[in-house]
Amino acid sequence: MGELLTFTATGSPQVVSRAIEEYARGQGHVTAIVVPWESDGKMLSMAVTAVKRDGWAIEHTNLGTIRLIDAGPERTEVAIAAEPPDHPEQQKLADVFDRFVRQVQSRFQGAST
Repeated sequence: MGELLTFTATGSPQVVSRAIEEYARGQGHVTAIVVPWESDGKMLSMAVTAVKRDGWAIEHTNLGTIRLIDAGPERTEVAIAAEPPDHPEQQKLADVFDRFVRQVQSRFQGAST
């Protein structure tokens, strides 16, 4: 898993994670959820997955990880890393993740959440 991007966001890791979850939900093609067993008191780990719906079936494909690290009062260091999926549509999914990462950076870098 290679690191793609790091930046600082305004707000605690908990506040930033909720804002990213809501933003991803609004996009509709990806999800971003906190993974509690990979998190601790100073860092939250979030899984980013592509979502494909076909009738009742929903397929989630892991695209990468967002780590939110407490960087002091109302500041969070955001580290986003891709995890290239072993999937027939690997390039398409990598593009989806890259686009989501750029949108997250644009929306949350230095911004109050």
